[in-house]
Amino acid sequence: MVRSAILRIGHRHDRDQRVTTHVGLTGRALGADGMYLAADDPGVVTSIEGVARRFGGSFFVQNNVSWKRCIREFQESGGAVVHLTMYGLRIQDKIGEIRTREKVLVIVGAEKVPGEVYGLADYNIAVTNQPHSEIAGLAVFLDQLYEGKELDLEFPDAEISVVPCECGKEMVER
Repeated sequence: MVRSAILRIGHRHDRDQRVTTHVGLTGRALGADGMYLAADDPGVVTSIEGVARRFGGSFFVQNNVSWKRCIREFQESGGAVVHLTMYGLRIQDKIGEIRTREKVLVIVGAEKVPGEVYGLADYNIAVTNQPHSEIAGLAVFLDQLYEGKELDLEFPDAEISVVPCECGKEMVER
């Protein structure tokens, strides 16, 4: 299975905490190994790490990374860089090729992404060529990347597990 991580670019501390946290949580729940945050926001890191600790898994969050260095080092290690943008090529036309890569760094922007990112990315990919949420784009991308297999992920080290039920809420604490 392809290994994946997320690079969050353009996070604004005062405006994007909730959305950036949800980008990380979505990545964790849908099979990514971790998230690099190209900003300094320890609150986001603490929140995501707390969920990972309680609900299991080994999802990492690195705070205050240089996005250029992150991209360069990922590519130098043989990974492919995928920039999610509504201006990119259609996901359905490129996902098969992307799946052949050993590891993928998924760039998810907040505010306007620097133009340089388009040239540095190996793939500029659109989940539709329409404006929508970066969280939705990431979720669809990871689902396509993992062909739905991520929906069966289990986290055996979880302190809290949700028990699927038709009505109500049931959890098991270990």
